[in-house]
Amino acid sequence: MLEKGFSNPTDRVVRLKNMILTAKPYVESERAVLATEAYKETEGLPPIMRRAKVVEKIFNNLPVTIRPDELIVGAVTKNPRSTEICPEFSYDWVEKEFETMGSRVADPFIIPKETAKELHDAFTYWPGKTTSALAASYMSDATKESMASGVFTVGNYFYGGVGHVSVDYGKILKIGFRGIIDEVQRALEKLDRSSPDYIKKEQFYHSVIISYTAAIRYAHRYAEHAAQLAQQESNPTRKQELLQIAQNCQRVPEFGASTFWEACQTFWFLQSMLQIESSGHSISPGRFDQYMYPYYAADKNITKEFAQELVDCCWIKLNDINKTRDEVSAQAFAGFAVFQNLCVGGQTEDGRDATNEMSYMCMEATAHVRLPQPSFSIRVWQGTPDEFLYRACEVARLGLGVPAMYNDEVIIPALQNRGVSLHDARDYCIIGCVEPQAPHRTEGWHDAAFFNVAKVLEITLNNGRAGNKQIGPVTGELPQFGNIEAFYTAFQKQMAHFVHQLVEACNSVDIAHAERCPLPFLSAMVDDCIGRGKSLQDGGAIYNFTGPQAFGVADTGDSVYAIQKQVFEDRKLTLQELKGALDANFGYSVGAAPHAGAAKSSLNEQDVYDIVKRIVEQNGTLDPSAIKNEVYRQLSASAPATPTYGASENRHQEIRRILESTPCFGNDIDDVDLVARRCALIYCQEVEKYTNPRGGQFQAGIYPVSANVLFGKDVAALPDGRLAKEPLADGVSPRQGKDTLGPTAAANSVAKLDHFSASNGTLYNQKFLPSALAGDKGLVNFGGMVRSYFDRKGMHVQFNVVDRNVLIEAQAHPEKHNDLVVRVAGYSAQFVVLAKEVQDDIISRTEQHF
Repeated sequence: MLEKGFSNPTDRVVRLKNMILTAKPYVESERAVLATEAYKETEGLPPIMRRAKVVEKIFNNLPVTIRPDELIVGAVTKNPRSTEICPEFSYDWVEKEFETMGSRVADPFIIPKETAKELHDAFTYWPGKTTSALAASYMSDATKESMASGVFTVGNYFYGGVGHVSVDYGKILKIGFRGIIDEVQRALEKLDRSSPDYIKKEQFYHSVIISYTAAIRYAHRYAEHAAQLAQQESNPTRKQELLQIAQNCQRVPEFGASTFWEACQTFWFLQSMLQIESSGHSISPGRFDQYMYPYYAADKNITKEFAQELVDCCWIKLNDINKTRDEVSAQAFAGFAVFQNLCVGGQTEDGRDATNEMSYMCMEATAHVRLPQPSFSIRVWQGTPDEFLYRACEVARLGLGVPAMYNDEVIIPALQNRGVSLHDARDYCIIGCVEPQAPHRTEGWHDAAFFNVAKVLEITLNNGRAGNKQIGPVTGELPQFGNIEAFYTAFQKQMAHFVHQLVEACNSVDIAHAERCPLPFLSAMVDDCIGRGKSLQDGGAIYNFTGPQAFGVADTGDSVYAIQKQVFEDRKLTLQELKGALDANFGYSVGAAPHAGAAKSSLNEQDVYDIVKRIVEQNGTLDPSAIKNEVYRQLSASAPATPTYGASENRHQEIRRILESTPCFGNDIDDVDLVARRCALIYCQEVEKYTNPRGGQFQAGIYPVSANVLFGKDVAALPDGRLAKEPLADGVSPRQGKDTLGPTAAANSVAKLDHFSASNGTLYNQKFLPSALAGDKGLVNFGGMVRSYFDRKGMHVQFNVVDRNVLIEAQAHPEKHNDLVVRVAGYSAQFVVLAKEVQDDIISRTEQHF
């Protein structure tokens, strides 16, 4: 028998999990109030010292919370699964949503009136002082116009902290925060006072010492609180647990861990403290099995069962972290996503198999907890044991959307191609969704922007126009193209124009973070910030990148191939006919289902949302007058084109049928797949021409989070037959329902893309019927397909193993399926908390079987 199954979690773990599942997320105000006080008290100090004082203020005063049953302690918020606000990055969107955040479609948070009042009072300090305000001042109007038109967005770091990093957990486990302070003291003593950068280095080192001294005090506050709770505890078992927790927190993370329990507590303190310093998400634990296993192996007094429970508790704590975003971004990151990617397996730095007992314990924890966090990943290479891969496939069969699987044979050379040493590339981990980086040596700025390749295609089809606005260069009207190469030339010019704007926007945000929000606490745990005397934001890391990600690649490839095939090869259409059909949305009302055709007499909720989104992005404020005028304009606009050949057989619909009959990406057809590859490469090669303010290179990724649904609303009808506003394909996956020849054919198509060039990560989703993977035979087929895909040089694959009918049932009766977790894009989420359109997108994905 290959199947091994999984044990049951302890009662404690079940109770802690239920606490997470039943929690109502709140917005809390303590951090915002404390940070604002610190900024008011430190005006006139250098930015790096102000940030140190912010950290000191927060660590000394943030409420200390130990929840019932916990063995691992440390909470960012008083309430489970809630969030604090970081106004130094942005604040105005929060105030605008005081009345609506609790009822919005995606990721609602409750904001009590007293909390809103405290936040409002703190926010009065911040106009003109945030990173977002500074970043916006650097951007050109043309770049802002392109963002408002849906070509790209940099909202992720524009509104919040950067995150997307994995720090040196192993170093802290070994030497503790006291070791960091000692290292910085030695660096201070060696400084050359005659050096022109002496002052900045000295300020950086002092900021680190202040931050880490405060962090030690923060842990000691937990020790004191645990001891107080122990005095009040009547249950002798719990009393002893609290006393041990107090002892653990008194020792770590000030000093190195001496037991596995202390190691787990150290890990969590690091993870939560990084969240407290800034609002950056995707703080990723990285190679947990590599840095934690030595402490488990060396602890002769711990049972495997208790060690497993501690790991399970770490998994629970990862789900206690939450983050709120503005309403538009919340839809792009639907499902309360925080992207704490934890990776096991792969190779050691000297090229040996890295699998160990902790690797399997992490899989067991995932099966026990069955919650969205951590975003669990495995690394696979030619030396990966079959047992490891089959065990991972067993976890995937649970239907949680994890583990995501990554190919060493592609990622290691892709990183080397970007200048990462072989030693460091072999040690890569995954950050956030799917982004590879050398851990604790990299400031990768992954997820720096969403770039809508399909929107650039639409603009190319319209000679540089988005709607009636000329936002791109004039490259020729569609009917004027004499061959497909003329189209590629125009597409390349448009791509170059918009990627340049993308880089301008990303670099504007990058500069703003360096100038206003350097992070000394984070920086000291990334090489070689201490050695260079620089914060991470000033370029202190060994490797510096900026990684914007694209989506809509399959839509673009299928559209370009449809033009090539149906216009230039088979001549079933003319470009003039195609243009007319696209302009008319193939005869359907914009946003309507294919069977609809009548003009709308009113605007629905989605129409109003689109209007609000555009006005906020264009004007930077919520302008009721502008919203009302736009609503009236749209209501008075002419109705969509009506069929000219009869209601059931008009020419526009006939053109759509011709286009939809074109072979599609995802069926192992070279002619089609290589067009998608070429379109993706045009984006990737344009991105990598640029550098960032930290001296690093831009590198492209192809993954969407769930932006393929949100930003599909900004894209008009396409030549692949897709109607306006429909979702785009997710990541490098084929379009929903178009990969009809089985999982191997689909994977073969995806593998033909140049994953080496998309070194910021690619994302491939597959959905399987549970029956297709059942039994030992299912495991063998499953593992064999992964090996085959990776042999063909695919980079990443992840799976939803769930019956479509279960998803439909959960959509209709969410109260019965609160614990149903699915893979959205580069993360998993509770299905019932997703917006309906994201749920529909997941339901519509092709169900594969062997």
